Amino acid sequence: MSTELQALSSILDSDQISYTQADRHERSVDWGTSEENGVPPDVVVWPESTADVAAVLSWANEERIPVTPYAAGTSLEGNAVPLEKGISLDMTRMNEIHEIRPDDLQIDVGPGIYGDEINEAVGKQGLVLPSLPSSGKISTIGGMLANDASGMKTVKYGEVADWLLEVEAVLPTGEVITAGSKATKTSSGYNLLDLLVGSEGTLGVITRATLQLAGRPEQIWGGRATFTELGDAADAIFDTIRSGVDVAKIELIDSISAEMANASLDTGLSNSPMVFLEFHANHSIEAEVEFCRTIFEAHDVDEFAVAESGPEMTDLWEARRELADAVDPFDPDLSSLTPGDVTVPISEYPEMVRYVKELGDEHDFLIPCFGHAGDGNLHYFVMVDVEDEEMVETGKQISKQIVEKAIEMNGTATGEHGVGIGKQDYLASEHGDAAVEAMRSIKQAFDPNGILNPGKVLPEP
Repeated sequence: MSTELQALSSILDSDQISYTQADRHERSVDWGTSEENGVPPDVVVWPESTADVAAVLSWANEERIPVTPYAAGTSLEGNAVPLEKGISLDMTRMNEIHEIRPDDLQIDVGPGIYGDEINEAVGKQGLVLPSLPSSGKISTIGGMLANDASGMKTVKYGEVADWLLEVEAVLPTGEVITAGSKATKTSSGYNLLDLLVGSEGTLGVITRATLQLAGRPEQIWGGRATFTELGDAADAIFDTIRSGVDVAKIELIDSISAEMANASLDTGLSNSPMVFLEFHANHSIEAEVEFCRTIFEAHDVDEFAVAESGPEMTDLWEARRELADAVDPFDPDLSSLTPGDVTVPISEYPEMVRYVKELGDEHDFLIPCFGHAGDGNLHYFVMVDVEDEEMVETGKQISKQIVEKAIEMNGTATGEHGVGIGKQDYLASEHGDAAVEAMRSIKQAFDPNGILNPGKVLPEP
């Protein structure tokens, strides 16, 4: 233990500080970082209040000690890996529900609360935070906001941050600010709220969030549609969104992903391309479902089975949520590279899907695809034999080509996983050199000593 880190004991209680190998090792990686690429921090601390966070950051800034925010560790691009060691700031003890204001459709929460816990709390009053990703039961709201997360219902409800009204945050210097407003709109001053969202803990640490809520829909219908050709499924999705069908979820599953789900999860899906669907409404939901059916029939759908949701629909969505976990067990000789999450304009979505499949065929690679198709998001896994160096290198090139193609289509390198370490090389090609330099200026203004989550988002100059 270094002498300078011992000073933490004068800032926090002893049970808020750990130097143990086990605690440090746990925070050396996230879900997308291999053990050999992990970096253990020098110390782990658990703040329990905004004052704790401010005290730690103020002291670390004076001492020039790196601080990396950490929560559930479910990010996929190395976002929470402490590249320069120092302090891992574990926010999970700040998991309070401060206040629910049902008349205003608002809730105030700490950053360490899991998404599903919010919906459990407000569900008693007939309310819901509708934009949560499927990882809501294992991801914290602070992590979601830091990575600008979204999920299956983005097509109807937008991203998590679209329901964010106000945050309390601590700057790298230890100063506490409030960004946004509890009013549903404001034109007052610079929009610091949106600047903090998606900054991956490089500009500030959120310590409280005020979120807008909605009433639970009275009618929820769901089901699936199967196709012979993946291209027809992608075309049907594009036509559905373009035609203005009010769909809450519309998820593309390719035949390989369906086969993986069947093998690992015993889901009983047909091994064919399919689309999972869900509709939310307070009245006349049948008309919306029929509207969608006519569009799908125009694209040679084999089966369209949508009805009022019940246990079977719950099982269907559970299979979709668990799909990522079914990829690696499918073939013991193959492992996935970091999960891809490109997003393109909806008009380009069918072409993006075809391009990924063509690359797989060209190189004889297994590349399962699925994703939040309604907002143009495609998840893919390039499967490689990690013992075969040539295959791994080819797999990395395929992944690079997919991302470059998405940017070429006026899309993005990352729809929801964030930049972290893994997507830094694409920042300039997506945004331009001048925009990246503007981002550097913002980082310098917020964090003049460069202590907060160093080495993330911005590429090396």
